[in-house]
Amino acid sequence: MVMGMTERTVNVDRVEDLIAVFGSFDENIKRIEDAFAVTIVNRGTDLHIAGQTEEADKAVRALEGLLALAAKGEVIDEQRVRYLITLVKEGNEDYVTRMAEDVVCITAKGKPIKAKTVGQQKYMKAIAKNTVTLGVGPAGTGKTYLAVAAAVAAFRAREVNRIILTRPAVEAGERLGFLPGDLQNKVDPYLRPLYDALYEMLGAETFLKYQERGSIEVAPLAYMRGRTLDDSFIILDEAQNTTREQMKMFLTRLGFGSKIVITGDVTQIDLPSDKTSGLKDAVRILDGVKDIAICRLTSADVVRHALVQEIINAYEKAEKKAEALRPAKPASSRYQRKK
Repeated sequence: MVMGMTERTVNVDRVEDLIAVFGSFDENIKRIEDAFAVTIVNRGTDLHIAGQTEEADKAVRALEGLLALAAKGEVIDEQRVRYLITLVKEGNEDYVTRMAEDVVCITAKGKPIKAKTVGQQKYMKAIAKNTVTLGVGPAGTGKTYLAVAAAVAAFRAREVNRIILTRPAVEAGERLGFLPGDLQNKVDPYLRPLYDALYEMLGAETFLKYQERGSIEVAPLAYMRGRTLDDSFIILDEAQNTTREQMKMFLTRLGFGSKIVITGDVTQIDLPSDKTSGLKDAVRILDGVKDIAICRLTSADVVRHALVQEIINAYEKAEKKAEALRPAKPASSRYQRKK
């Protein structure tokens, strides 16, 4: 054997777990081989890993993590494999099996909703622990979906009497007045992602029943003015499109026995350039305030297609490059006059 090379063996208890870990056309095994520059050979119920000692050990930890997830009935998909490889490289693979144990909510079809990344797990713990939680991060990190799951879980456990989901109805290139229908018809397209999440968690029939009773409310942010919201789980989605005044108005609606989750992506602000984002302002002002948590999710927490993560990283890189090339602000005229 070449100097520094080694061979490791992983014993597999169940053939079903082995099949799940290999994936279609052995795609999961190929990803691990590419990530750690190792060779993995299957002999019966044993996996033999050959490569540089350190990399072979990492591949073993990745395989053991995937087998542990398969044993718990978890789906081993591309995103899960990619993320586990990242955790192994960082030495944090122990988080994987812990996440598989924490069920946030069960959907209407019996599917368990769980955090899939370390960032998501911290986000869910922050929601459970604090009265107000701000979840800030790019698209695809599960900010809204997990917040709705936490709201449904609290509602089912009778910790709150109502779920209130709201969004600012920012006009994205269209005037609301030109859209057909009454006000509710005009704003419903803005609220559709919230409806979709609730339908999945509760089922359409149950959702409509609770909505008719007033136990669940999905409404534009403007409807919140002048109200005090007690015993409610309130989610403000797309909060980057609130103004400073709207954010302050929303936060001061908080009543007794209520919990607030605010979600948004500060890289996708649709406000006019002369308006300050209420979310950016709130993150700055509320940082360090007791019983308020600020969770920052990153591209590492993206649970959509692998390309989404690449797109986010490419935009972040381009933004940093543009920032570096921007000329320094000129000195003020007052300073220049003094000179």
